[in-house]
Amino acid sequence: MNIDIHQSWKPYVRSEIEKPYFKDLVEFVKTEYSTHKCFPKSSDIFNAFNHSHFEDTKVVIIGQDPYHGVGQANGLCFSVNNNVTHPPSLINIFKEIKQDLGISYPISGNLMSWADQGVLLLNATLTVRAHLAGSHQKKGWEQFTDAIIETISNEKNNVVFLLWGGFAKKKKKLIDTSKHFVLETGHPSPLSANRGYWFGNKHFSKTNSLLLQVGVSAVEWKLK
Repeated sequence: MNIDIHQSWKPYVRSEIEKPYFKDLVEFVKTEYSTHKCFPKSSDIFNAFNHSHFEDTKVVIIGQDPYHGVGQANGLCFSVNNNVTHPPSLINIFKEIKQDLGISYPISGNLMSWADQGVLLLNATLTVRAHLAGSHQKKGWEQFTDAIIETISNEKNNVVFLLWGGFAKKKKKLIDTSKHFVLETGHPSPLSANRGYWFGNKHFSKTNSLLLQVGVSAVEWKLK
């Protein structure tokens, strides 16, 4: 596994990738990719960081695992490649954006344009074996991504963290809420959304309002 991460992040991850757990993680991922079909493709593992550079990151959305279906995952949480059927959670995200902002439902589910504006679309686990959800959990990725969240909290100000669902909400303890914004709601999965825990959260308009309050440009949520 090549640690292909944008140079803006390197000063903040250098000490982390030198730790024994991360060296073990690299070996695990290399073995998995050489013996099984895994996602995303190896060149996309650090895509979240390569599109949302450290100095530009103003919003953080936390997911759990990459999609484990063929051709879906592209290294950004909740995002899929162009011409891929939208997974249920992504469908509900787009429905909420339409309800919140009046933006029409998009053709593509690729969220790259969000990332390019400074929305860090961070999965807690950055890799997965095909068709086996959670297969790369508890191998070290969570320690690495927790360190990323803490670094953003410590080194930046006025970042909006969107915590969707129970798993993401547990990350709140890593965030200094006296200097950052935290918005919490249910997960956009059908199980949660259909019980009334997702729709109507207005996180997209609220995020832009918070950013504008601190003199930071709003996110254009409409996909190109």
